[in-house]
Amino acid sequence: MSVAQARALLDWYIAMGVDCAIGETPLDRFALGNAAPASPYRSAAAASLIVPPSPRASTTPPSAPAIEGEPGIAEARRLAAAAMSLDELREAMNAFEGCALKAAATQLAFADGIAGSALMLVGEAPGREEDLQGKPFVGRSGQLLDRILASIGLDRSKVYIANVVPWRPPGNRTPTPQELAICRPFIERQIELAAPKCLVLLGGAANSALTGSSLGIVKQRGKWLSLHMGQLVLPTMPTFHPAYLLRNPLSKKLIWNDFMEVHQALRRI
Repeated sequence: MSVAQARALLDWYIAMGVDCAIGETPLDRFALGNAAPASPYRSAAAASLIVPPSPRASTTPPSAPAIEGEPGIAEARRLAAAAMSLDELREAMNAFEGCALKAAATQLAFADGIAGSALMLVGEAPGREEDLQGKPFVGRSGQLLDRILASIGLDRSKVYIANVVPWRPPGNRTPTPQELAICRPFIERQIELAAPKCLVLLGGAANSALTGSSLGIVKQRGKWLSLHMGQLVLPTMPTFHPAYLLRNPLSKKLIWNDFMEVHQALRRI
């Protein structure tokens, strides 16, 4: 393998979220077949973080009793309800130990943009760049989101941006239903305190977590919903996550249509 090929492979690994090694010696996965080798590095705590990626189209939460029984949800609700400002909410989330993702993340990626803006956008979870900078949507997906916002005359100084899950899942995997349920009280309170006039949900995970819908984002995007958030009743537009558009560029015209709908709604507010 040439130096150029090795560099290209490394760049691909980083883009896919592979930014750390978990063993000192390589394993031939083809030779292992279906047998999973025992790992001396995997403690009980670490095992809870290493979850196989779930299909992005399959984001339906399991039954309510299983979710409600998750440790940490009651504490998240208590802390979220006690926060009377976004600064207090950020402090509460920084102190929260009920989500195992926090142990593997570099830092909390709380929000970007301006609280109080008419438009709030909610995505899924931080990626590598977001984890490093402590802000949502600053990597390749964020750059595409900036261009989408610019197409309707907006930028980050005119919107407020957050994620349902504020800590990066290892390897950029999709958050589990349990992780989404644990973090949901925080994003709900964040929406209440930010008090936007209109909400955009970016991707299936954000849509299912906040609306409870079992429909995939392909079926639900582009259709206005009314989302009740505390005392707020928000016109809400589910649409594709920018990361989906990086993999499926032909769908850009669909998200453009969705944001034109948002643009028209903002003009009427």
